Amino acid sequence: MERHVALERAQEWAKNEYFSLESRKEIQDLIDAGDEAELYERFYKEMEFGTGGIRGILGQGINRLNYYTVRKATQALAYELKNSFKGDIKVALSYDSRNFSKEFAEETAGVLAGNGIQSYIYNRLNPVCLLSWSTREHKAQAGIMITASHNPPKYNGYKVYWDDGRQITSPNDKNIINNYCNIKDYNEIGFMSFQDGLDKGLIHYVGEEVEDNYIDMIAKYAIKPDMIKENGDKVKIIFTPIHGTGLVPVQKIFKKLGFTNYSIVKEQELPDGNFPTVASPNPENPAALQLAVDLMKAQNGDIVLGTDPDADRIGIAVPHKDEVHYLNGNQIGTLLMNYVIEGKKELGNLPKRGYVAKTIVTTDLQQKIADAHGLEMFNTLTGFKWLGGVIGEKEKNDKDCEFIFASEESFGYLNHTHVRDKDGIGPSALLCEMVLSYKLQGKTLIDGLDDIYEQYGFFHEHLLNLSYEGSEGAKKIQKIMDLFRDYSKDVMAGEKIEAVEDYTNGFNGLPASNVLCFRLSGGNKVLMRPSGTEPKIKFYIMLQKSEGTLEENKVTCKALTDSVVKEIEEICKNA
Repeated sequence: MERHVALERAQEWAKNEYFSLESRKEIQDLIDAGDEAELYERFYKEMEFGTGGIRGILGQGINRLNYYTVRKATQALAYELKNSFKGDIKVALSYDSRNFSKEFAEETAGVLAGNGIQSYIYNRLNPVCLLSWSTREHKAQAGIMITASHNPPKYNGYKVYWDDGRQITSPNDKNIINNYCNIKDYNEIGFMSFQDGLDKGLIHYVGEEVEDNYIDMIAKYAIKPDMIKENGDKVKIIFTPIHGTGLVPVQKIFKKLGFTNYSIVKEQELPDGNFPTVASPNPENPAALQLAVDLMKAQNGDIVLGTDPDADRIGIAVPHKDEVHYLNGNQIGTLLMNYVIEGKKELGNLPKRGYVAKTIVTTDLQQKIADAHGLEMFNTLTGFKWLGGVIGEKEKNDKDCEFIFASEESFGYLNHTHVRDKDGIGPSALLCEMVLSYKLQGKTLIDGLDDIYEQYGFFHEHLLNLSYEGSEGAKKIQKIMDLFRDYSKDVMAGEKIEAVEDYTNGFNGLPASNVLCFRLSGGNKVLMRPSGTEPKIKFYIMLQKSEGTLEENKVTCKALTDSVVKEIEEICKNA
């Protein structure tokens, strides 16, 4: 887009009296300062209402998240709801600890009320799993979670769920996107104040009993509840919600099951959208867990647990042989899945027909474990909505096949079928149970992981994230994907390329997606895709090796990973 078009849009915003004086002034100040680069980023395109909703930088303008883009998104959803359902329509709402999350949730409820749609909003912040739970409990036609998950503080977002409790998919997502793009005049948006919505009976608060019902439900999915009751004080847990929504529900499930020996990281205990103690509130990153690790060392703890702001991801750290180990999402998911399967088998309740599910970028070690126990494995595209879709399809068409576990490499897990998104609460309790079980055997999670490798072979996964922000960054990411689609060599980092799989038009029965997979010799592979929620391109390096000793295989795979990363980075640098 030409810069003058973006400037014209900025000038229109600054003059439009629909927007608050404060909003208009923010843009007028940029105009007066002649900040063409910032104005371009804010106005070169509309905020994209993608396949799961919106995630963007806070601020004024059409390409920023603010009261007005939130209103517009909600009106687009209202049109789709009225087109899809007859009679009374209900929407569940939740929000995390980010700046303006509560305000955006109330603004959303006001637009729904302005369209005659009932909304059910928690009276305090709550995680993703409780939004999905509320959607299903209230038999709502949709759910909305105000969150930007683990993004840095300058972001917020707006996730949309459908009546099954999972994030929207086609055709609803595309219809909402079209509705959003077709709203040209903000005055078209139905709206009433939050207080008016409450007074008129269109907005309802959701009480603590709904939260408690959820805790009661997930408590039933402990594998060995008696073991916890008898020994719950023997595992020392350090937990941090990283200023997010996990504090209350995680403590509730600990107390419910009998985990009494836990400490909370005080500096990160309370909700704070500025996340003052971390550069980014992402428990995947060791730096975000540093305060918890320090506390673990001081208190001789057995595990660090950290949840992100909307508590749908869990990162962990454990001590082993005088070192702290940070497990990745593949390792955590594999340990949990194996623990559930082996526990059910030991107790004699592993079903004759059962299934597990994972995404295509999640370790193939889980496939080996599933095969060894006669379980069906479903591989889906990246995104937990696809895993939730598998659960829905099986419940509808194959009720006799029992769900066991689902996971994705990006630190997301689910051990029950009562919600349709990743759950950071139930699996947090399951992780503590697993640590306790291993401790009673004189083992750590690292010992447990090595036991799995000894049985099934060594699998090594590495995620390379390359960030490119703004309009130029989006072009760079597309250019990188194009370069790899045109990749002419028959080797990568010295490994023979046996096949290249392009998911652009769908592949192996999966929907179309901007994903490439390079299959290398020996079962190794490299997948790549642009992130759907952040200005990043992601490379998933997935290696396996069975010959030789476990230690030899670890060294070999680490060296090959380094070579693949070096080659990818060189290609991207020249894009």
